[in-house]
Amino acid sequence: MLSNMDSPVAHPDHDHQACIDAALGAARELCKEKQQKLTKTREKVLRLIWDSHRPVGAYTIMDGLAEGEQKRIAPPTVYRALDFLLELGLIHRINSLNAYIGCQDPSHEHHCYFLICTSCNLAIEVDPESFQAPVGKLQERSGFDIRQQNMELSGLCQHCREAGSD
Repeated sequence: MLSNMDSPVAHPDHDHQACIDAALGAARELCKEKQQKLTKTREKVLRLIWDSHRPVGAYTIMDGLAEGEQKRIAPPTVYRALDFLLELGLIHRINSLNAYIGCQDPSHEHHCYFLICTSCNLAIEVDPESFQAPVGKLQERSGFDIRQQNMELSGLCQHCREAGSD
């Protein structure tokens, strides 16, 4: 999983194809381990999500699936594939953007924390360790039983800040 400051696309020597290959390899392994089937459609959806480090909406995924095909993929098919990938922890849903992004570490269940650039839409999954203690204290003080955590912090990524984006 990426640390707070490691932006995968901020480095000029970033090998994005390696990210895609690793994600697909992890998906195949996880499906084999959990005795689930990674169908062609599910794999295509995962590949489209990993095509960049930016969140992707369901209709963008649907358009991507339609490229080179004779018939358009129906929305329920796409949403079923997304539900499958979410359930296995291979992707995360970014609620504020109504979009999906690949999970950096699908080998275990974990809370979702993202830094989202408001200029270029880069989304970086950050290590949840730095958030665990404050959230635990909040839960303890309030008596609230937190069942799910999904934190999204918006701002400018390093590249956009350096480029002077607003």
